[in-house]
Amino acid sequence: MADTVRAAVQAAPGVIEVREFPRPVVGPDDGLLRVEANGVCGSDVEIYRGHLRPMGQEGGGPVPFVAGHEAMGVVEEIGDRAAGRWGVRAGDRVAVEIIVPCHACRRCLAGHYQSCPNRRYNHGATGIDVAPSLWGGLAEYMYLSPGTIVHPIDPGLPAEVAALFNPMGAGVRWACHLGRVSLGDTVLVLGAGQRGLCSVIAARAAGAGRVIVTGLAADARKLALAREFGADHTIVADEEDTVARVRELTGGDLADVVLELTPMAAEPVTDALLSARHGGRVVLAGLKGDREIPLRTDVIVNRALTVVGAYGVDHRAYREAIALIESRRFALEKLHTHSFGLEETVKAIETLAGGTAIHVSVHP
Repeated sequence: MADTVRAAVQAAPGVIEVREFPRPVVGPDDGLLRVEANGVCGSDVEIYRGHLRPMGQEGGGPVPFVAGHEAMGVVEEIGDRAAGRWGVRAGDRVAVEIIVPCHACRRCLAGHYQSCPNRRYNHGATGIDVAPSLWGGLAEYMYLSPGTIVHPIDPGLPAEVAALFNPMGAGVRWACHLGRVSLGDTVLVLGAGQRGLCSVIAARAAGAGRVIVTGLAADARKLALAREFGADHTIVADEEDTVARVRELTGGDLADVVLELTPMAAEPVTDALLSARHGGRVVLAGLKGDREIPLRTDVIVNRALTVVGAYGVDHRAYREAIALIESRRFALEKLHTHSFGLEETVKAIETLAGGTAIHVSVHP
């Protein structure tokens, strides 16, 4: 058993270094995950570039941290109390949530642990100055603190498919829980990235009647996959007028639910509002680098729209997403396009940033 663990540390914007750390000593209340795969998120790209701060790192310069917030793997070691609390044991395969809440405050006890005011740690964001440093999934082993939330996942799934638990969780939460997609609804998904495609799958599983997806001309492969996964229509946003095309496709009815998932772009926010029917719902999930985005509030008022901000994925969405993955109902292996080793972490991030990849994972 090695005494050290290799991990990819983001030392500064545009700088990731593979470093070694002491292997954590596991006590009765915590554990250690042998990382099989860590999915690369669009936010990882923006954090790597310095456009976004790691979640939980507020003010001042970002602290060096072990990156990776979409980790899944096998429980290597676990304390007795942790095993009883989490309902898993050594050798079990689990997916790990990003947020590490306190589990005891008013918000946590009410089920709103994402807004826990006492949380000090987040996987893939906590600084290496916080012992034992291995808080991210881009490492051979990741520390599981007492407050960690884990979800058992089928050991028979290929690692790259199991690693889709986070984007699929986003699709389930954004389309079904926040968007409230129901039988027969028309759903518009702005953005054909991994989470856009997972939203198509979730909307179809929820019984949507019509699904429309937008992408760019460069996204031809992604749009083809969107149609394969259940989209009825695709729109090439840099060649067509999105709102006019939605109006045409729906006979003027527009969309019941609109999901705006595009990174950094401002125009799709306006398209989302103008494409929603009177009384419709708009879910905003695409991060814009903390920039101020023009907002036509009269459209919201005059159309009686409900606009919802999507903050990550919660316990319910993870469980439903994992069940959907485990059902093998959809050919999810087609979403995964690239796998890399730990030393290739920068290449993995740049590959996703290039725009042609869909789902990328690092396998330490």
